[in-house]
Amino acid sequence: MSLQIRNLTKIYGQQRAVNNISFEVAQGEIVGFLGPNGAGKSTTMKIATCFLPPTDGHVLVGGFDVVEEPMQAKRITGYLPEHNPLYLDMYVHEYLSFIGKLYGLSGTTLRHQVSEMVERCGLTREQNKKIEALSKGYRQRVGLAQALIHNPKVLILDEPTSGLDPNQLVEIRKLIKEISLDKTVIFSTHIMQEVQALCDRVVVINRGEIVADDTVEHLLQKQGDHVVVIAEFERGVTAEQLQSLAGILNVQSLDTFKFKVVAERGMDIRPVLFRFAADNNLSLIGLKQEESSLENIFHSLTARPSVEHNEN
Repeated sequence: MSLQIRNLTKIYGQQRAVNNISFEVAQGEIVGFLGPNGAGKSTTMKIATCFLPPTDGHVLVGGFDVVEEPMQAKRITGYLPEHNPLYLDMYVHEYLSFIGKLYGLSGTTLRHQVSEMVERCGLTREQNKKIEALSKGYRQRVGLAQALIHNPKVLILDEPTSGLDPNQLVEIRKLIKEISLDKTVIFSTHIMQEVQALCDRVVVINRGEIVADDTVEHLLQKQGDHVVVIAEFERGVTAEQLQSLAGILNVQSLDTFKFKVVAERGMDIRPVLFRFAADNNLSLIGLKQEESSLENIFHSLTARPSVEHNEN
């Protein structure tokens, strides 16, 4: 079973939230769907799970078109939305049983699935509590359990580890890795460590357009020769001034006069910053080059206009 997104577009009024994007997630593959807030991630996921109609294009879940065959698509899809909606007045095991029945489970099969999800999602001690009494982390586990209750072939997770403590993160990562062996998994996150720990591939969306679709390893290799430095001045510098210097791709303000500066591939930007400080009679009190990281790559891909990435 696979997830196929073909020339998908979604327009809200005058806003083009998703602009003609295409990619595919194969069975047994875990794909991280990354992008800044408002990039189009949740919109894409809501279309893939039949909650929103597309303006144009097609989404196929296990070969079923989400517009023409929504019930068939829903039966094989597990979905954990960004804002995890739960019936807070229900008990954990009661809620999971209820969701299982909605998917047509009954009798021994239903009881087995509820029991297995309670155990696999670490809810054994909490299963007889009302959901309203649970912490945010445990509510997130309940959301993941309901997404898995019917043993879906395609799993779509929007911020699945939101609110989890470090120990819970390790457990949920392990669970997602285990269940991915026979499922198609796509999930969004802002936690780059999550991506490196779990993903086979990364799809990055910015301003409604795909700006990267590659393996994590290749993305790090391909983007790794960007020069990223942290520059701190004593006074009187703006991001706009630094952005105007030759060779600089992006400038992010970290503090009043502290900036993250991303330069063109293969270029050492430090002499340029020294000259800028000298020419403007400024004191450069800190200059540190950073190693390549997924965080830096993500920022360089999403901070610039998406038209610069049409090759992706």
